[in-house]
Amino acid sequence: MIEELPRIVSEGRREAAQILERLSSGTQIGLQTNELVLPSKDVSGLFKGSTPQIPNAFNMAGGNGEWMNRLIYGDNLLAMQALLAGDAQTGLPSLRGKVDLIYIDPPFDSKADYRTPISLPFAEISQKPTVIEQFAYADTWEDGTISYLSMMFPRLLLMKELLKDNGALYVHIDWHVGHYLKVLLDDIFGKDNFRNEIVWYYPGREKVSDAKFQSKHDVILFYAVNKQTKINPITKAWDKDERIKMLRRKIYIDENGREWFWETRGQANGIEPYKRYLDEYVDKGGALNDVWDDIQFLRGNHPERTHYATQKPEALLERIIKASSNEGDLVCDFFGGSGTTAAVAERLGRRWITCDIGKPASLVMRKRFIDQEVKPFLYQSIGDYQKEAFRNNKRYKHVGDLSQVVLGLYGALPFTPEQTNDRNFGYIKGTRTLVMVDSPNRLTTAATIRKAVEAKASLLGGDWEKVIVLGWNFAFDISQAIQKYANSNVEVLVIPPDLLDKLAKKGYKKLIDDKSVRFSSLQYLVAKPLVVTPAGEQDEIDVELENYVLLSPDNIPLDDKDKEKLQQVLERDPLSLIEYWSIDPDYDGVTFRSTWQDYRENIENDNDPLHCVYKTRLRVAHKDHRQVCIKAVDVFGFESQVIEEV
Repeated sequence: MIEELPRIVSEGRREAAQILERLSSGTQIGLQTNELVLPSKDVSGLFKGSTPQIPNAFNMAGGNGEWMNRLIYGDNLLAMQALLAGDAQTGLPSLRGKVDLIYIDPPFDSKADYRTPISLPFAEISQKPTVIEQFAYADTWEDGTISYLSMMFPRLLLMKELLKDNGALYVHIDWHVGHYLKVLLDDIFGKDNFRNEIVWYYPGREKVSDAKFQSKHDVILFYAVNKQTKINPITKAWDKDERIKMLRRKIYIDENGREWFWETRGQANGIEPYKRYLDEYVDKGGALNDVWDDIQFLRGNHPERTHYATQKPEALLERIIKASSNEGDLVCDFFGGSGTTAAVAERLGRRWITCDIGKPASLVMRKRFIDQEVKPFLYQSIGDYQKEAFRNNKRYKHVGDLSQVVLGLYGALPFTPEQTNDRNFGYIKGTRTLVMVDSPNRLTTAATIRKAVEAKASLLGGDWEKVIVLGWNFAFDISQAIQKYANSNVEVLVIPPDLLDKLAKKGYKKLIDDKSVRFSSLQYLVAKPLVVTPAGEQDEIDVELENYVLLSPDNIPLDDKDKEKLQQVLERDPLSLIEYWSIDPDYDGVTFRSTWQDYRENIENDNDPLHCVYKTRLRVAHKDHRQVCIKAVDVFGFESQVIEEV
C-alpha cells in the first residue's frame, strides 16, 4: 500500500489537471434538466392550486436569476466538472471557489451489499445495482483499498477547487479506509489545514467478541481550505440525567416543583454553599469538543428513517452545517445517499446541491424533499454520460467504428462503402431488416426515428420490411415517437449502458463468443384520454393512468427468482411498478415543471404505501390550448412520459 501511494497521487493529480484543462478549452460536461420540481404532493386526489407562472423555466416567479437548489443523478466526478464549468442553460455560473461547505459520506466497505429491497404487492424483491452503478462499484473496489483511494483522490481535488478560500470539508469515514484517506487529504489540503478528527460515538447493544474490541464509532475528518476558515461556536446541551450524575449532589425540590442543589464551590476561600437551580445549570450547556457522544444512531423505527442503508441522523448534519456555514451559504454533498445533508441545509436556510450515482438514492431524495415541502429545485442528470464514456475510451476513436462493433454484437452485417458511406447502418443477413445504430454523442429522439423510417423507404432502393434503431440515450418523449410511427414497422432497442466498459475489459471477440450482450426494449406509460370540464375562468382536468408496460424484465438487474416474481406482478398489477409520477399541466415542450406529485409511501391520500393513486383532478386557469405532460418513474428508476393535448 505504501509503495502504491505515490502512483495514486500522481495519477490522480494528472486526471484532475486534464479535467481542469478541458474546462478551459471549452470542452465541457453538461447537465440535463429532467424536472423543475415544485413540491405539491397529492393529499386528496385534487390539485386545487393554479400552475405557478414562471416567466423563465429556471427563475422563480417574481425573481430574476434566483438561485435554484439541485439534485443531480450521476457520477459525482462528472457532476463536479459540470459545476466547475457552469451551466449556461440554467444560468448557473462556474462554482469554482463558490462553495462554503462540503460534507461527504463515501462508501466504506468493499464487502457492503448495495442491493435495494423493493416491496411490491404479492412480492418482495431485491434489485442489484444498475449496470452503471455496478461498474462504478467494481472500479472502486477492484483492487481493494488501492482502487478506492484512486477513485477518491481526483474527486477530493475537484472538491477543493469548488470550495471558497474560507471553506470547509468534512469527510465521514470509518476504520476500513479512514487512515489511508487522511494521508491523501493531508497531501491535498495541507497537513496544517487538518482541524479535527471528530469521533462520532454511537451507544447501543454491546457485543462480546474474542477477536477484537467492538467498533462503536465513525470518524469525521474536518479540513479547512486555509487559515481563514472559521467555525461558529457550538455548545453541547447537557442531558439532565447525565448532568446530575456528574454533579454527585443530592437534588431537592422547592415549593414550586423546581429542582435544586447546594453549590459548594469555593468553600476553601470562605464562600458559603448556595442554592442553585438545576434547570439553569442544565440549560447553559458546555463547549463542544471533538467527541460527539450525544447523537444517536438511527434505529429501524426512527421517524427520520427513509430505509436507506447508510442514512445518517439529521442532528449530526445540523451540527456540522451550523458550525461551518451561515444562512444563505452553499452546502454540497457529492455522495448524497438519503439526502440528509440537503434536507437539513434547506431547513437551516442554506442553499444546496446534492448528487448520487444511484437511482434508488435519487428517488429517495426526491420524495424526501417533496415530503419536506422544500423550495422548488432542479432534478438534473449527467446528460453526456455515454458521450463522456466514449471520449475516454481508448479503443474506438470514431463513432462509425463503434457503430460497426454494435452492429456485429446485434447480429447485423455492415454495408460496404460502395453501398453507403453511412457506417451507422447495417442489415440482418437473409432478411429485409435494416438496422441503424445511433451515436453515443446524442440522444435518440423523434427525429432519429423519422430518419430511420425514411431510410427504410429509400436506402438501396427502399425495399425494407422493417427497421431497428439501436440507441444509447433517449429523449423522455421517445415512447410517443415510437407510437407515432407504430404503423411504419420500426422497433427501438436499448444498447446496454455498460457496453463500452465490457468492450474495454473483455474485448469484442469474447463478447461475440459468450453472447452476453443483450439489447432490450423500452418501457412506456399509457394514460387515459384527458377529461376537461369548464368551471368559470378555470378548467378541471381529470388525469388517469391506464397501464404501464415494462417490456424487458431481463434487462433489470435481478436474480432469476426475483424475475419470476416480477413477471407475476406485471401480469396482475402493472401500475404498482410506478414509484413516482408527476404532472405538468402547462408543458412548454422544453422544461417539465412538476407541479403535482404522488408516490408510493405517500399515505396521506390513500393509506396504501405500495401504490400511488392513479387518478387526480387538476384545477387550472382556462386556456384554449395546452399540453399536459405526465411523467412516471418506476421502482427500478426507468422514466417515461406522455403528452396529451387539451
